[in-house]
Amino acid sequence: MDSHALALIGITLFAATVNGALGYGFSSLTVPVALLFLTNRVLNPALVPIEVVLNAYVLWVNRASIPNVWRRVMPIVIALAPGVMVGTTLVALVNPDWLKLITYFTLLPLILLQAAGFRRPIQSERVAGYAFGGGLGVLYSMTTISGPPLAVALNNQGFAKQEFRAALGLIRLAESSMTAIAYAYVGLYSTSSMALIPQIVPSLAIGVPFGAKLIRRLNAETFRRICMSFDAWVVAFGLAGLIRTLQLGGESAAYLVFFSVVAFDLWLLYRFFFVYRVHETGTYSRSTTAAMP
Repeated sequence: MDSHALALIGITLFAATVNGALGYGFSSLTVPVALLFLTNRVLNPALVPIEVVLNAYVLWVNRASIPNVWRRVMPIVIALAPGVMVGTTLVALVNPDWLKLITYFTLLPLILLQAAGFRRPIQSERVAGYAFGGGLGVLYSMTTISGPPLAVALNNQGFAKQEFRAALGLIRLAESSMTAIAYAYVGLYSTSSMALIPQIVPSLAIGVPFGAKLIRRLNAETFRRICMSFDAWVVAFGLAGLIRTLQLGGESAAYLVFFSVVAFDLWLLYRFFFVYRVHETGTYSRSTTAAMP
């Protein structure tokens, strides 16, 4: 077993633990690290079939809340299909390094928005849902990532904890199923991709139940925030490397991007922990940014 296989096992175990704890995060943590040594064309077709099963499990666990959310998320689900077709075409045609660059550039602001606790409810939810769903379909089929924008959107609209998980499971099962079919249609599945699946599945089998137990002992918002910081730093590192690889700037430009993201995230971390206050009773309160489920 080579170093890349060990790295993939390690990051997927960590990502599966986060997914078990929060209900999302597997792809958004796995992909930025794995893209340091794999391409989207190899990695994505390995992750999508696994995510179909994982998202079906999340939806089944939270099935009691489906009647409360399905009407609200249906515009997103309907709009996923054209977005998935566009994203799948891009995966098949675009240069792998440029595809990585697009992935990192798209992912970074979404992670930082989630880390900042951004929230601004939208009144025209159905209309916004169609627009959001189309973009989400493109993003997921290109990167297998949708957790950060979905977390921002669903929290933005005030979904309760169980409703949040049910809506997340419903949308992500739809997008992963559509993408699995689209990948098969354009012939993206390969021997290299299928060889990754046995390295990933054991991590899920161990990490998901462990994460579900772990979150009962930890503050969910603190755990989520630390995971987002890890994700932001990895994405910034990958982005800096691609700036050099694609000759979009020299060493100074790459360092500037990386350290700018790190500095901004450290400020968000300071802000996050500073606004928590420990009461005499030992409980936590938060005075500014809204807590995520």
